[in-house]
Amino acid sequence: QAQLVESGGGLVQPGGSLRLSCEASESIRNFFVMAWYRQTPGNQREVVAQVSDEDVKWYSPPVKGRFTISRDNAKNTLILEMNNLSPDDTAVYFCFAHTGKNANWGQGIQVTVSS
Repeated sequence: QAQLVESGGGLVQPGGSLRLSCEASESIRNFFVMAWYRQTPGNQREVVAQVSDEDVKWYSPPVKGRFTISRDNAKNTLILEMNNLSPDDTAVYFCFAHTGKNANWGQGIQVTVSS
């Protein structure tokens, strides 16, 4: 199975920006779909954005227009650019990849939006 490692989280003020990265242990070129999920205490994990192997992208309504997902196949990395962040975006963010054979999750990374 592919190993996924997230980075780039942390504390940011409302209105600020963060860039999350998810590096895979193998080539992502043929991964069927990659996505970012987030989870807050007591709630289910929810999908934030996803991108297919044909670069078709989907965003959840709360983040559409503020977040951008992209795949860097040369670096085996999934990116999430997050702009105009609000406290409602505070959560643990998880990287997800379905290789076509199995599903893989990263360990999660904390994003906190607070003044």
